[in-house]
Amino acid sequence: MSDEKKIIIDEDWKSQVEAEKEALQQETNDNPSSSTTDPPGMPPASFELLLSTLATEAMVAMGQLPHPVTQEASINIPHARYAIDMLEMLQAKTKGNLETGEDQLLTDLLHQLRMLFISADQMAPAPKTE
Repeated sequence: MSDEKKIIIDEDWKSQVEAEKEALQQETNDNPSSSTTDPPGMPPASFELLLSTLATEAMVAMGQLPHPVTQEASINIPHARYAIDMLEMLQAKTKGNLETGEDQLLTDLLHQLRMLFISADQMAPAPKTE
């Protein structure tokens, strides 16, 4: 007997890899909302999630929600204005390109945030002048 090791080469490995690639591509095409780039435990990226993120930022800045790090509610009018401005910019840039539900969501969200902003602006302490 020989001490040489026999190497068995599977000539069909290329076709198997191609079949796996095609199956993965088909799965991605069938379910476009699932993304392999989303971190585990995170929801898939969406327009609604982006709106929610900016709205939450505005609400924290208006003292409606506690800050996630400090757990304290405080009012930061310039920051709130900036978050609302970002949503207004999104509305302008996406005009005519949103589905009816998305457009209505953004319109309603901006209306509610503007009303909260007026209230928060009136409650905020006056800036110090020296």
